[in-house]
Amino acid sequence: MDNNKLKQFDMPGWLLKGEDYSPQTDKDTFINKSILSVLSILSRIRAQGSGKSAKHSVNATVKVAFTFMLILLISFSRNFTFVIIINVYLISTLCLMDADVIVKILKISLVTTFFTFIVLLPSAIWGNSFNTVMITTKEFATITAVGILSHSTRWNAITSALKSFFVPNIFIVVLDITIKYIVMLGDFALNMLYALKLRSVGKNKTKNTSISGIAGTIFIKSKEMADDMYAAMECRGFTGEYYVYSNSKINIADYIYIVMNIGIVFIFMYFERI
Repeated sequence: MDNNKLKQFDMPGWLLKGEDYSPQTDKDTFINKSILSVLSILSRIRAQGSGKSAKHSVNATVKVAFTFMLILLISFSRNFTFVIIINVYLISTLCLMDADVIVKILKISLVTTFFTFIVLLPSAIWGNSFNTVMITTKEFATITAVGILSHSTRWNAITSALKSFFVPNIFIVVLDITIKYIVMLGDFALNMLYALKLRSVGKNKTKNTSISGIAGTIFIKSKEMADDMYAAMECRGFTGEYYVYSNSKINIADYIYIVMNIGIVFIFMYFERI
């Protein structure tokens, strides 16, 4: 009787065998590229938001105003010499920045300029070569000027400068909140991608389903965060007004920058009369 009871409690044979499972290898290139792209975007935003301004850096309001003015002068100019002078000025300014920033700005400027040149190439072949060169040169100058502004000025300083130019409050609030929520949702998406990579064992033939699930979860999370933010603003009595408090003063670098841009205006007036 006792022997029968012992046999009933014997361990099954499959439980005593060693584990010899070897999952099939699978490629994680898509997940790795997604992680790197998200990390790249987050690092750029955080680098611009957390950087300390130099002692003699140009005021953000002054930079935004004269960058917008420079773009207008480039757009209205019909003289090729003036556009070349502006490109030389921008490249000289670009040389004063860090090497990695120079590469980032030039990469975007050259790629977009080359794409525009390819689009306008048939027009140049049919004899309209001057306008083709003029448009591509203007585009290079415009994108380079905007790139210098974005990489040398923090995001919060740009949004504060927009208030000085009577930009509507709703536009400033949406822009400011969008930048912050890109970082928060980017961290959330990054954690989900890490979880997907760690839990992927063996060969997964339904990666598209997993990525679509991540996108859907991020959408639901963003909606929940938007509702919470709206409730928080309503409880704190937010009326839509955007107030900016700045104690920055005009320094020597600002005066130099203003004089240089006034010189650009005189150069524009001189060449447009020729």
